[in-house]
Amino acid sequence: MQVKETVQAQKLYRDEGFFISPEPLIQPELVERAVAGMDAVRAGNYDTGIPPRPSRWSPGDDPNMLCKIEKPHIASRAIMELVSHPALGAMAAEITGASTVQVWWVQLLFKPPSLEGEQPRTNIGWHQDYNYWGAWEEDSELFTAWVALSDVTPETGPMNFVAGSHQWGLSTESDFQSQEYEALREQIRATHGQVWREVPAILPPGAASFHHKLTFHGSGPNHSSQPRRSFAVHMRTENARPRDGLRQGLTAFIDDPSYCPIIYGDPEALS
Repeated sequence: MQVKETVQAQKLYRDEGFFISPEPLIQPELVERAVAGMDAVRAGNYDTGIPPRPSRWSPGDDPNMLCKIEKPHIASRAIMELVSHPALGAMAAEITGASTVQVWWVQLLFKPPSLEGEQPRTNIGWHQDYNYWGAWEEDSELFTAWVALSDVTPETGPMNFVAGSHQWGLSTESDFQSQEYEALREQIRATHGQVWREVPAILPPGAASFHHKLTFHGSGPNHSSQPRRSFAVHMRTENARPRDGLRQGLTAFIDDPSYCPIIYGDPEALS
């Protein structure tokens, strides 16, 4: 980005708690290979010989449920190539002003089309990521790049950000698993009493959005005929440290670049 564009992007991220980069950062050929890698991991085929971390969804589970698989990049070379792409690191650094960016966790998210007349099963409830990231010190600079591998349109159940909600503080209402999408929204709105403005992340394949650890976000059902494919790539800057210096849970692998690649800057800044 040009200097003026970088300043504008940083201001948007700082003021709104997110930035949507509408132009693809990842070339189509790699997106295609990562899609094939996603399908292979969902089928239980791991070309690295290493399975993902234990996940809520496993190969053989209901294909009409939301599929969320933890650290799929250690199981697929193509997925690793995508989530560690230098363009993601460079954009993340520009938006946040970071000198170093590391990928410390990745989640595969496959949202199948909703079946007509069925109860919601693929919603992602409104939540703040940091509610699930207690392994990190509270003041750690943590954020997520959400990378689209399919055409994310209003019909596919796009992720929706609540503008400015990263300034509301850590909330107790986060519930990723909730299927009560509208009810949870109203509960959070009533609790915080703030202006609620939703912005959807409408993205072509290979594009990405970036959001702060405290930004409320969620997504509704997929009303299209095709699955919505994405990866949530969780990142940290040099201003992030594990709680009490421990390597456990979400921070267990941060010293191993084969699990947690540094995709921008100087690795020594993270030590």
